[in-house]
Amino acid sequence: MEHATWPARIVLALFSIIIIGAVLSAQRGRKLFIRRIPGLTAIDEAVGRATEMGRPMLLSVGLGSIDIITLQALAILSSIVQTAARYGNRVLLPVADSAILPVAEDAVREAYTAGGRPDAFHPEDVMFLSDRQFAYAAGVAGLINREQVASMFLFGTFYAEALIMAENGNRVGAIQVAGTPSTTQIPFFIAACDYVIIGDEFYAATAYLTKQPTLLGSLVGQDIVKGILIACIVLGALLLTFGSPVLYNFFQDRDLPLLGYLRQAIEAGGS
Repeated sequence: MEHATWPARIVLALFSIIIIGAVLSAQRGRKLFIRRIPGLTAIDEAVGRATEMGRPMLLSVGLGSIDIITLQALAILSSIVQTAARYGNRVLLPVADSAILPVAEDAVREAYTAGGRPDAFHPEDVMFLSDRQFAYAAGVAGLINREQVASMFLFGTFYAEALIMAENGNRVGAIQVAGTPSTTQIPFFIAACDYVIIGDEFYAATAYLTKQPTLLGSLVGQDIVKGILIACIVLGALLLTFGSPVLYNFFQDRDLPLLGYLRQAIEAGGS
């Protein structure tokens, strides 16, 4: 914070208070509104299809290592597995990083337990295929065709291999739900998958699915902050466009000297 200005510190403190306030409000039982996300509401449909057809579901976290995107993808998939466990569905989770394998196995095991069906979990259904991009894609494609999966969920870091996997899913008639924060990959998912989680919806998915108060409060608080920032940007653009220096020079000595003196007094007192 040594390079931050006093206005930046004030704004940061204000935004922190807003987010913390939203979290505390949610924890006290207040119902917070989150807009409907079509890709996530389709999860029940995809799980139901697998149940009706008696065929397994395939999940993938892509080629990422243990990073924030992969951990978020595992959190989303854990919620999906928990829903699938209630109906006794078989879930296949091939991974491309050996370091992710034990984490993914524990996540799926805990999801089956939370769903009330710990006996339905089979460790061999969480498997390491390859850390090579197209070798992994070929392995997943073979798994899709051999098992004739009814539903596919692709969440995480994906590259060119995603289109190979999605096309094989289309070939067997699987419902596909995909999500990634990568803007370069989203067009391919839109072309090949039935439902796509776009942009920041990927990070909002866990709060949307689990309805945990802390996550909901944090999400709503961040949305409020985004709204304030957008309003400030629009207001600033209008003021500068029409020639008003008030916003631009709000913390400058020459236009509002009282604020300048106040700032100097605070800095002198802290030194």
